[in-house]
Amino acid sequence: MCAMSTPNPIKLKQWLLYCRPGFERDCLQETQASPLEASANSGFLILHSKRLLHYDQLTFTRQLITLLVEVNELPDRDRLTPLLAAIPDTPAQFSVLWLETPDTNDGKTLSGFIKRFQPLLEEKLRSSGRMAEDPNLSRLHIFFPDKNRALIGTSDPHNSSSAAMGILRMKMPYESPSRSVLKLAEAFEVFLTEDEKTQWIRPGMRAVDLGAAPGGWTWHLVSMGMQVEAVDNGPLKGVVADHPLVKHLRLDGFRYRPKYAVDWLVCDMIEQPGRVAALVADWIASGSASRAFFNLKLPMKKRLEALNEALVSIREVMDKKGFKYRLKAKQLYHDREEVTVFLARIKR
Repeated sequence: MCAMSTPNPIKLKQWLLYCRPGFERDCLQETQASPLEASANSGFLILHSKRLLHYDQLTFTRQLITLLVEVNELPDRDRLTPLLAAIPDTPAQFSVLWLETPDTNDGKTLSGFIKRFQPLLEEKLRSSGRMAEDPNLSRLHIFFPDKNRALIGTSDPHNSSSAAMGILRMKMPYESPSRSVLKLAEAFEVFLTEDEKTQWIRPGMRAVDLGAAPGGWTWHLVSMGMQVEAVDNGPLKGVVADHPLVKHLRLDGFRYRPKYAVDWLVCDMIEQPGRVAALVADWIASGSASRAFFNLKLPMKKRLEALNEALVSIREVMDKKGFKYRLKAKQLYHDREEVTVFLARIKR
């Protein structure tokens, strides 16, 4: 991977992307763009692309920013003056200001500075009329790879993450038997619109959790009032072990099918991505479930290749049936060496 060196300041027409540290190469490969800076384990990339990038089509990208200006050699005493001078005149106004750092240990050391500096800069922008209460306006990002360097850019609210740093942080429920609950909770927030959550998440709906033990995903479904068949040869723990909305079936998740169609299928089994993809595609295509969230555990090498093969196999199954469907994949903040996928049949 390569690095970019620029004078202070220099205007750019490039993309700034955030990703999970360690997945920079996968993020780069997926964009098919030219790297200007893409250091391993940095948590961000600077790219040049001749085509428009679409946030929803990028699995490994946490945030998508149009990079406008880079400012190097920021002074220790007065960062405010050079940054204000570097912010371009266009666009004239922004909906929000986000000061951000890499999601790394080094980046976290800047959190104190960010908290102190944010209100000072925001006050200057507001007093000069650069901020407006309009959610359709671009967001202003100032990204600090380190304390002496700043990347200034904007994000389109319709083509980016709605969370600062592209990270939707979830609060760990104290009753959940495992931290895996955070992955499913984040998935419901990231993949579904507010209307879809109202329509598709209702008490009394039925769900199946394949590979349920120890019960984190089952707990989240139950917390929304769903009746859950938790399928796993292993034991459930905590409140889900004897919850009245949970039926624990000690069966093989790859062999089980319910007698009647369910509203939701969720699956977080440790298995080859192709095998999980085939299983879930068959559930949805056969009508055993209407929609599904599932994780694909990726190999250490050729992650993007394994992911694409799995997604292509799902599309082939659904297309062969002639179904209209929605298929989206994203590496969520609470994912690790995996991505979360949403698959749903859509009524015509």
